[in-house]
Amino acid sequence: MQSMINAIADFFQNLFSPVVSILGQVLLFFHQTVGAPWWLSIAMLTIVVRGLLFPLTVKQVKSMRAVQDLKPDMDKVRAQYQNNPQKQREEMAKLYQDRGVNPLGGCLPILIQMPIFIGIFYVIRLFGGTPGRTEPKYPSFVDGGILWFKDLSQSDPTYILPILSAITMLAATEITLKNVDPQQRWLMRLLPVGFTAFLLSFPAGLFVYWITSNLVTLVQNYAIYHHGPGRRPAADGKAPGKPTAQSTSADVHSKPDADRNGQSQNGSNEDAMARAAKVAKRKRRKKKK
Repeated sequence: MQSMINAIADFFQNLFSPVVSILGQVLLFFHQTVGAPWWLSIAMLTIVVRGLLFPLTVKQVKSMRAVQDLKPDMDKVRAQYQNNPQKQREEMAKLYQDRGVNPLGGCLPILIQMPIFIGIFYVIRLFGGTPGRTEPKYPSFVDGGILWFKDLSQSDPTYILPILSAITMLAATEITLKNVDPQQRWLMRLLPVGFTAFLLSFPAGLFVYWITSNLVTLVQNYAIYHHGPGRRPAADGKAPGKPTAQSTSADVHSKPDADRNGQSQNGSNEDAMARAAKVAKRKRRKKKK
């Protein structure tokens, strides 16, 4: 079983070798040229990667917001063609095309981050070695950690790093949950726990990358959803039927006009009645004569 796992690991390492090579060179630059310790070099590499991906993250949020804005029209299409799936798909595609919305646009940053995450895993595996299988390429990497996680090639026996990873991921996700349907919120809140449980035995160096990535995501999400394209338009804050200052002013100016119009109409009615009375009076006089 273990030999099969190692064979799969070697296969993916060869598959992602270009990504591993690039990430490894950048990591070496921060450690050897800049002089940063290994754990800080991993954090700096993460910040650079997330900075390069930031435009795609903004594009992802715009795409998600566009899809959310289309939801009322999408619900109408589903209701109208609920018994005709083929027609429903055609109308949905037409709706996306007319509005210029790509429903898969939000998946692009995730698809790009996955090879990077896998590449980081193999860089750490290459630099720190695989216990009982391969020697570390850079022996100093093994002791390049800090505080309680000195060995970046081993898992954290205290599980503090996995817990910090789950907390930071949840905090970054929580900012985006205001724009998600309530039914999906709890699922997204459970994802960090499940993801961290899967990574529980992974090297500490990988958690340095992941925690740093979560913190960068937290800052980016705050900027995007509070000051960028993810921010919801501010509500008016006025109760329905409550007059605004503009409408109140318009009413004030329109009331005298309405009063004058009413008085003019009443005056016209009185004049007509007086003329009719005079005509009737003349007729009576002619009859008497």
